[in-house]
Amino acid sequence: MADKDAPSLNGVLDQMEHLSGGEDRQITVEEIIDCLGKHSFASTILAFSLISTSPASGIPGITAFVALVVMFLVVQMIVGRDSLWLPGFIMRRDIAAKKLREGVSWLRKPVGFVDRFLHERSTYLLHRPWVYLPLFMVLALTLFMPFMEVIPTSGSIASAMIAIFAAGYLMRDGRVVILSMILMSLLPIGVAWFLMGR
Repeated sequence: MADKDAPSLNGVLDQMEHLSGGEDRQITVEEIIDCLGKHSFASTILAFSLISTSPASGIPGITAFVALVVMFLVVQMIVGRDSLWLPGFIMRRDIAAKKLREGVSWLRKPVGFVDRFLHERSTYLLHRPWVYLPLFMVLALTLFMPFMEVIPTSGSIASAMIAIFAAGYLMRDGRVVILSMILMSLLPIGVAWFLMGR
């Protein structure tokens, strides 16, 4: 289930920045996927989860939309598809190029920092049957993300955890995937604590 010709984390940002260009227009999901490549599941999950982590997450409904995109992609990874597919109503959804550029600019420093620590290790965790565990955890998280919009920043936190998983998978770093699993398992505790404290 490895991505074909997968770029680095900064490479994903470079592709998104190039796509957004200098124009003030709307960029469709289909354009983003064509840019990243239809075989690159992890790159696509990373791109959309980073959008939902960045200031672009302020767009109403973006957390629920990103959750839907990631859910479709993770299910396809679980069943072992070689190329990704998304329904037409998702492919036609668009985002302002300006918002995408702002998100990429905001993400440059944190992604650059993280990129330095990622390297290939514990790769057995990225193969069947071990990889099913983080994939099902991400899938479960996407089912709850639409409801997180009522809790400030929780949707962005969930997206960041998915981004950590995607980064680990993309760069073949099994230990980072384990880190994402630990964080995802702690998120329900944090949400429960927030709700009980209100």
